[in-house]
Amino acid sequence: MNKFSHNAELFPYCVTRFIYQRLILEITAIKCLNFILLRDFSSFEEDYLSLNIEFEVPSWDEIYDMLLTLADMIRRDGFRPDIIVGVSRGGWPPARVMSDLLGNVELANVRVEFYRGIAETGSEPIITQPLSMPAKDKMVLIMDDVADTGKSLKVVRDYIMNNNARIVKIATIYYKPWSIIIPDYYVRVTKRWIVFPWERKETVRNLIERCKRSGIPISEVRRRLIEGGMDQRLFEKFLNEVMEEMK
Repeated sequence: MNKFSHNAELFPYCVTRFIYQRLILEITAIKCLNFILLRDFSSFEEDYLSLNIEFEVPSWDEIYDMLLTLADMIRRDGFRPDIIVGVSRGGWPPARVMSDLLGNVELANVRVEFYRGIAETGSEPIITQPLSMPAKDKMVLIMDDVADTGKSLKVVRDYIMNNNARIVKIATIYYKPWSIIIPDYYVRVTKRWIVFPWERKETVRNLIERCKRSGIPISEVRRRLIEGGMDQRLFEKFLNEVMEEMK
């Protein structure tokens, strides 16, 4: 048998194998997409309430290093925003730093809150504070700390586009794989609950309130947060302050 005949015999086998492998990849992709689209976000909230979740507590220096990386990504992409919009409240600190890193770009803000209707278990974000400056014909960079569900970012993006912005792009420090929005720029992917430097005491307060309602020992909060990277002395300081405020 010559080489040509041998290859001709193998051809149908190779084609069949290629189609099979392609089919497996497509089925896997569909399963992943269904998981993202059908994910029950309430289960994540339940994990948070029961502390059945990992925390990540980045330092100020870690956040700044990630913002430096974000700024480099934006510059390499050739995007030069006229306005950086910080999404209240978590987007304000990184938006201010990003303005500095990109050459003192003008800052604007917008506030989004989750509205929960009577007897409704779900919640949807709505704009409660409009954009603080006109976006018409502007290149706009939306800045937030994390793309979690992505619902707030979608509402803000659509809102700014409806204000006749020329181009709208999104940058976040963290991205979670179930977000319905994939930011144009992000640095780190995580499934953990992130405690940013600008919300540490607020997080401790919320967790203690939930512990008191659900009977979870505060020692479990302490252990989880310290494992996630929170300084123990800082936790004890916030714990004492919160307990005093709750009297």
